[in-house]
Amino acid sequence: MAASSRSSGELEITPVSGKAGIADFVDYGYRINAADPNYVPQLRGEEIGKFTPGENPFFEHARVQLFLARRGGKIVGRISAHYDELALTQSVEQGMGPGTGNWGALETEDADIASALIARAEAWLREQGMTKVLAPMNLSVWEEPGLLVQGHDHPPMVMMGHQNARYQPWIEGAGYTLAKKLYTYDLDIAKEFPPLIQRIVSSGEKNERIKVREVDLAHFQREVKIICDILNDAWSDNWGFVPFTESEIAYTAKKLKPICKPDLIRIAEYDGEPVAFMMTLPDLNQVQKRVVRPNGKPSLLGWLKLAMWIWKPTNADMRVPLMGVVKRLQSSRMASQLAFMMIEYIRRASVTRYNGKRGEIGWILEDNQGMVAIADAIESRINKQYNIYQKTL
Repeated sequence: MAASSRSSGELEITPVSGKAGIADFVDYGYRINAADPNYVPQLRGEEIGKFTPGENPFFEHARVQLFLARRGGKIVGRISAHYDELALTQSVEQGMGPGTGNWGALETEDADIASALIARAEAWLREQGMTKVLAPMNLSVWEEPGLLVQGHDHPPMVMMGHQNARYQPWIEGAGYTLAKKLYTYDLDIAKEFPPLIQRIVSSGEKNERIKVREVDLAHFQREVKIICDILNDAWSDNWGFVPFTESEIAYTAKKLKPICKPDLIRIAEYDGEPVAFMMTLPDLNQVQKRVVRPNGKPSLLGWLKLAMWIWKPTNADMRVPLMGVVKRLQSSRMASQLAFMMIEYIRRASVTRYNGKRGEIGWILEDNQGMVAIADAIESRINKQYNIYQKTL
C-alpha cells in the first residue's frame, strides 16, 4: 500500500479552507473506514457541522486548522491541529494549561503519511506558540478524546470514537508517550445489582431529604442549565477539564434533545437543591450502523427508520456519557448513594420501557477512584480503552 502510494507522486499537505475543503476532509473519513465492520458512519451533515466555524461553538474559543494530504491530486490522509484558549487557562497539573495544543481526526492508510501529517500538525502548533501536545482530540475533551487501543472488535456507542488499530504504533513511533487512559465499562443491565447496592438504594429511598427525579422536558432549557452547572462544578478538578460554555451547552442540548428521554436522565436533589445528575442516552449508533450508508447519508427509508427509532427506541442499549455530583459532596457517602440510586432507576427504566440488555458507562479516567469504585460495585467490566498521548514540542 505504502509503495504504490509513493509511486504516484510527491506528498503534498495543504491547509483546508471553505465548505468544499471541509466536505473533502469529512468524506475522506468515510471512505477510509468503509470496510471496517465496526465503524459507525455518523450523519454527514453533523460531521461537516462539527468542523465548521459558526456551527460548532468550539470555534468561538479555539483556533483550528484542518490539513489534507494528497498524492497526484488524490486525497491520502487528513489531520486537524488546534488549541483551545479556555484550555490554556487551566492548571498544568490538570493536563492542559499554557502552551498545550492538540491534534486529532488522523486518518490515512500509510505510516509515512501519518508521520508527515503529525509533523505538519506539530509545526502549525509551534507556529501558534504551543510547547506541548495532548492528542488525539477530536476536537475537544467533550467530544471524542483519545485513541482506541482496546475494543476494536465491537462498534462504539453513541458519542464515542472508533479508530483503526494501526494508529497506535504510528503515534507512539512519532515520540508520543502515554498521558492518560480512558475506560468505558460494559454492564449487563438486565441483571439486578448486587444485594449491597440494593440496600444502599433502599436506604436512600427512606431518606426524606433525598429526591431523585426525571428531567422535565417541558422545561428543557432550565434542566439543561441545572445539569451543566453541576457538571462544571463536579468536573472542575478532573484531569483535562475545560469548562462548558453557554454556547456549547445550547449547541449540545439542541443536538441531543431528540434522543433525550426523561426517564433516562435523572437529577438528584438534597434538601430541595440539585446536587447530582446522570445522563443516559439510547445507543443511536446501533440503528445508525444499519440505516446510515457508508457516505454518511441515509436513504429515504433509512431516514424514516432512524426517525421512528428516535421517537420510540426499542431493544435499545444504553450509554451513560455524563454524570456528576457537586464537589462539596464528592468525599461523602452521600455521593455514591446518589449515584447508585440514579443508576438503579435508569437501569429499571431501560429494561422495562426500552427492552435494554446492555449498558455502557464512560469514559472514565483510569485514576478516577470514585467512579472506578462505582463501576466495580455494579459488576461492570472494561470493554474499551482510549489513550491520550503527550509530547513536548
